[in-house]
Amino acid sequence: MTDCIFCKIITGDIPSTNVFRDEQVTAFRDLNPAAPTHILIVPNKHIDSVNMLTNDDEQLIGHLFTTAKQIAAQEGIAEDGYRLIINTNANAGQTVFHIHLHLLGGASMQHPMG
Repeated sequence: MTDCIFCKIITGDIPSTNVFRDEQVTAFRDLNPAAPTHILIVPNKHIDSVNMLTNDDEQLIGHLFTTAKQIAAQEGIAEDGYRLIINTNANAGQTVFHIHLHLLGGASMQHPMG
């Protein structure tokens, strides 16, 4: 997808502060963090939202979560705790239509959510 900001970050056309990259996902620091640690983990394959997932994407989405666990440990927030969020469509707050997992931590999270 040529106009997707996350696709451009993945290809290196837009600079980012990457914290992880492999053949399936790229993870980088959010430019407008909502917590001391706020990292976006995105599949290198463009998928608009959770609503567009297929059975073929199950392994990839599982990899997003195991990558989040690895990054949380690397960032030193695994023991104290962290939050993982995927927003789907406008009413949930999705503003970039390339599925992505928010990893937030480094401070006590507010509850309830919503």
